[in-house]
Amino acid sequence: MMDKTFEPAAIETRMRALWDEVQAFKAGRPERLGAKPYSIMIPPPNVTGSLHIGHALNNTLQDVLCRFERMRGRDVLWQPGMDHAGIATQTVVERQLQDRQEPDRRTMGREAFVERVWAWKAESGGQILDQLQRLGASCDWSRTRFTMDEGLSEAVLEAFVSLHKAGLIYRDKRLVNWDPGLGTAVSDIEVVSVEMRGSLWHFRYPIEGEPGRFITVATTRPETMLGDTAVAVHPNDERYRDLVGRHALLPLVGRRIPIVADAYSDPDKGSGAVKITPGHDFNDFEVGRRHALAVINIFDAGARLAIDGNTAFLEDAAPEDGVLALHGLDRAEARKRVVALMDERGLLEKTEPHTLMVPHGDRSNAVIEPWLTDQWYVDAAKLAGPALDAVRDGDTSFHPKSWEKTYFDWLENIQPWCVSRQLWWGHRIPAWYGPDGRTFVEKREAEARAAAEAHYGRAVDLRRDEDVLDTWFSSGLWAFSTLGWPHATPELARYYPTSTLVTGFDIIFFWVARMMMLSLFVTGETPFKDVYIHALVRDEKGAKMSKSKGNVVDPLTLIDDHGADALRFTLAAMAAQGRDIKLSVARIEGYKGFATKLWNATRFLRMNQCRRDPTFEPGAACEVLSRWILGESSKAVAEVTGALDAFRFNDAAAAAYRFVWNVFCDWFIELAKPVLQGEASAARTETRAVAAAVLDDILKLLHPFMPFVTEAIWGYGTAGEDGEPARETVLALALWPRPAPPDRAAEAEIGWVIDLVSEVRSFRSEMSIGSQPLALSLVGATPAARARAEAHRPMIESLARLSRFDFVDGAPAAAAQLVVRDTIAAIPLAGLVDATAERARLSKEKGKLDADVAKIETELGNENFLKRAKEEAIEAKRERREDALMRLGAVARALDRLASIE
Repeated sequence: MMDKTFEPAAIETRMRALWDEVQAFKAGRPERLGAKPYSIMIPPPNVTGSLHIGHALNNTLQDVLCRFERMRGRDVLWQPGMDHAGIATQTVVERQLQDRQEPDRRTMGREAFVERVWAWKAESGGQILDQLQRLGASCDWSRTRFTMDEGLSEAVLEAFVSLHKAGLIYRDKRLVNWDPGLGTAVSDIEVVSVEMRGSLWHFRYPIEGEPGRFITVATTRPETMLGDTAVAVHPNDERYRDLVGRHALLPLVGRRIPIVADAYSDPDKGSGAVKITPGHDFNDFEVGRRHALAVINIFDAGARLAIDGNTAFLEDAAPEDGVLALHGLDRAEARKRVVALMDERGLLEKTEPHTLMVPHGDRSNAVIEPWLTDQWYVDAAKLAGPALDAVRDGDTSFHPKSWEKTYFDWLENIQPWCVSRQLWWGHRIPAWYGPDGRTFVEKREAEARAAAEAHYGRAVDLRRDEDVLDTWFSSGLWAFSTLGWPHATPELARYYPTSTLVTGFDIIFFWVARMMMLSLFVTGETPFKDVYIHALVRDEKGAKMSKSKGNVVDPLTLIDDHGADALRFTLAAMAAQGRDIKLSVARIEGYKGFATKLWNATRFLRMNQCRRDPTFEPGAACEVLSRWILGESSKAVAEVTGALDAFRFNDAAAAAYRFVWNVFCDWFIELAKPVLQGEASAARTETRAVAAAVLDDILKLLHPFMPFVTEAIWGYGTAGEDGEPARETVLALALWPRPAPPDRAAEAEIGWVIDLVSEVRSFRSEMSIGSQPLALSLVGATPAARARAEAHRPMIESLARLSRFDFVDGAPAAAAQLVVRDTIAAIPLAGLVDATAERARLSKEKGKLDADVAKIETELGNENFLKRAKEEAIEAKRERREDALMRLGAVARALDRLASIE
């Protein structure tokens, strides 16, 4: 017997244990070896991570697809795993050492520190996988992988060496995002731009050969002027045309620097002239390349001035007295000193307040420094071509398709990919250096030594590269490395290429594109057929969630309070393609109510002996109500199936919700009650069997979205009640229902009854009439309409709360007319409403709504407002307009109904 109340926490624990016991999610089940495979690789969460709301959305949508395809009979592999998260993990362990007042990593040494990280991973890492199980993720947990496990490490070595031998990995000196707090290069995704108040300093640079003439440049970073190697002006700027090709004298340093014409300079900003520091600005670096400018690095790894003994800085320079004394200063202090020196020399024209975006490391919170250093790079431009063609040719498709433009834009303008990191935790780069600096790249040291001996003609000492690989390099191999590549495993042959990737738009560059490039190079095939890009989860007002705003929502707390099913259904129901999700607790509470409604409806049916009948054939149903609900169930199956096939998660959830709540619970159960609670009859026997059969379809339709409550109701492992057959399988492995042709005659009859009752109920609401009984007449009803009305008269009178229900040839005077398919129904209004007062009230409300809509449309049509307002404010205006328009429609209908009354 079912518990009286729906308790999510108790159900979730039991169902997780049940799924584990029967290995419900294991790929390669013997009975499905002949089935078509379906595979998804989980975007591996960081080993340091814990479940946040973005993870909850991403994994809910993956789970919906996997449960759906598993129930369609496919051999599903949802491959779980974690990323070693080089910077994040090393930072966590270093902080732990500091908190425990233990020796730091450099004191410990590399080998001991790496062992300590592995110990931390074994003890504390990976809690997010347990949290994903709480969410209901149906991964094959027996296949969990880690980006630094033995197999994936072998794949990384194989890929790196292959790329190097193909000339696609090389070492170069370029600018990188340098985090001086961590002492390593970092990727763009690990950089957070923070709006800060600063200053814009205007400096005068003397023109060589023209005493007293200057060119003024403006900068937010005065300390970098020591590394300037040019001044740029726009080619069409008449003010500086005579200076192009000449030289300025760099103040304090005495270096002759050319004045070049380059479109990078904006003649409408500042003075129209900009200082070019190729060694400390990414844009300046590109300008420097165009004009063959020197690149001078003036900082050390800690972002302190490094100019004393700096050959590149001192070449062709004559530093003034006191300049070399700046050596060793931190950037902030150096800035103050440089500004003071320029001011002392009368070369500071003015200082203006200025707000700017300053890049910070997301882990260290240190200001990122564009820094010139030797790093390993992947020639991404050469790898990008096949990745572009794969999407253009349709081998891989994005959903929504609009994200393909983002993918194309990035790959068409791709830069070399820096893959080296100055860390200890990660895949160490397989490169060894000989005595003269020659590089030997091999998978193993023995192979590098053999190559070196062949080159030098003798055994020599080799030094291994200290750097490790960017985490995104190993995760870029995830789609096939997790399946055993570089070995030709059965799993690789069966599940690769994978079917679908579900991920966020923010890592199209960092992960999706790189997986495409690396997979095509290594395997010759695209890593996945479909890429579904989900949107952001925002707070209920539409604002981005952030700790600083205090609006971050913890999914684990939501699961504790409302159950995993309610959270999952909310996320899926709001996951419209291309639209961010505005998450509200009220919405989650509402879907918990939906789960409760399903629970209570099931209990009602079971108390009324609605049991599964193995001999029941839906096609043989005789009763019109049976045929109608079977048809509606089939329609819901088709809608949910079609929506999931098209990645329209919100439409699928909406179709399931509408059928369960509005059709099955609100109408079928109510219409069936007289039969279920009446005398024994063939109709009652059939209705019970139909109710049980449709409930099974409902459980299957809802299972991908709400796996816990549906599995609990399904009841595998519990004996059938009163002779009901026991379940042969868990719901997770049950077969998805198939739609059948609709019964149009049954829908015409029962649908007409439902529409009639619904119209009467809407009339009550729009006219603000309470529950008092109404008189209803069918006007000029056809014989078919009369027959339907008579057949269901008791039900219509009860559900519509009618005092009289008759048939008339002509519409009564002063009556509201309702159109119900091919029938007109009339409700006399005399004595129900004060027509004059009601018209006045409705007209006043219409005027307010018209004014509100006009005001909102004026704001939304204002380009200045759209540019200035926050995204969430604009979306709120749009929603308010839609709500007002919907209310206007209801008011208009009510006024029309009053039109015939004096």
